[in-house]
Amino acid sequence: MNIVTPKTALALCLSTLGILTLIGACSATSNDDPRPSSANGSASGSGGAGGQGGDGPGSGGNFNLTSNGGTGGGSIPCEPTPDNDFDQDGFSINEGDCNDCDPNTNPNAIEVPTKNGTPQDEDCDMEVDEVVTFDPCDQGLAIDDADPLSTAKAVGLCKMSTGPKDWGVVSAQWTLADGSPAPDVANFHIGHGLLDSFGPNLSVREGERMLALSSGSARTPNDGGYKDVQGFDKMYITNHPSGFPKESPACPGVTTGEPHDAAAVELTIRTPGNAHGFAFDFDFYTFEWPDFVCSSYNDFFVAILSPIPMGQTDGNISFDSQNNPVSVNNAFVEVCGCPGNPPNPCTAGMKSYTCALGNVELIGTGFGFDTTGAQDHAATSWLSTVAPITPNSEITIRWAVYDSGDGILDSTTLIDNWRWVLKPGTKVSTEPVPK
Repeated sequence: MNIVTPKTALALCLSTLGILTLIGACSATSNDDPRPSSANGSASGSGGAGGQGGDGPGSGGNFNLTSNGGTGGGSIPCEPTPDNDFDQDGFSINEGDCNDCDPNTNPNAIEVPTKNGTPQDEDCDMEVDEVVTFDPCDQGLAIDDADPLSTAKAVGLCKMSTGPKDWGVVSAQWTLADGSPAPDVANFHIGHGLLDSFGPNLSVREGERMLALSSGSARTPNDGGYKDVQGFDKMYITNHPSGFPKESPACPGVTTGEPHDAAAVELTIRTPGNAHGFAFDFDFYTFEWPDFVCSSYNDFFVAILSPIPMGQTDGNISFDSQNNPVSVNNAFVEVCGCPGNPPNPCTAGMKSYTCALGNVELIGTGFGFDTTGAQDHAATSWLSTVAPITPNSEITIRWAVYDSGDGILDSTTLIDNWRWVLKPGTKVSTEPVPK
């Protein structure tokens, strides 16, 4: 597998586009990544999208992939009138739609420079494939920023919506795992943080900050306010999210305990007029590994999307490779270690782990052999979740982390690199980010 650093990926992307000023518009992906190619951005205004026939990465709102081109009305002649919104994208000609025969072209769309095909003005701002210069919107954010809207900036969602026909963030609020309001206690707020790294070996995926949510303290041992992840009980409980708990088939007969010490944020977002999905990256760390694998102390990370994607029984969109929720028992645990590993696998609970990614990403985080107990715990490394949406609609995403069964031996999830998916037919999936 090719290894692409953020700097080389940016250079490759800019070289491909032939653009020297699209700073911050390309994220690191490997050339053999089967997933959609990624593009990041935090421009103000309407942003960008893959247009009719276009296949360039987007500008103005972190997204991945290309447009499938305009529909042109198919066998029905396209004969728009000033007021009738022929392509049913929410905008008539009198409302600023510059191509009412194509639902991917309207004032609420995202524009992208086109690599192949005919350049288009997807966002109807009278500029074709405009070059956008980016300034990260998470510069200068404090680690303990208490404004939930700052979490959107930290993950790369920079644009605020100004109304029903303008894509962007509508609102944000702190919640518990089930979506109920956050408790008015100081210990809740130590469970979220905006970090510039997680230990010396794990960097942000875009911009300068990423969101951390923790059932303990969303900090590293070198940060002010850090609490030892082995034993920080915040002393509150919550209900399970809808559809939970879900037990792992790899742990028969095990029942998950009630949620403790949840940290969650919920964002309401209006979607661009030509976006058919979104993606974000996350990395789950847990102190419960290895001693409490396949036990009732099964800490979770959930990403709850509303409306619920078609075909799902609930809104959780982040899974492991066996379509089980992301928990202590998840199959993506690859950052770990034990005596004799490598070459021998590690055993925890009823399961065997190759720990293929080693333990380097645990160092300096509170979850590694360099801290409490001189024992490695575990993480997944970066994973990427993709989910479908409807263009020109409103969605809610809730990210939550919580302990199960008690409030000690904590778990932390890092979230970053939001981007829009422009290809129709997007399905829910979670896969490792290529190294």
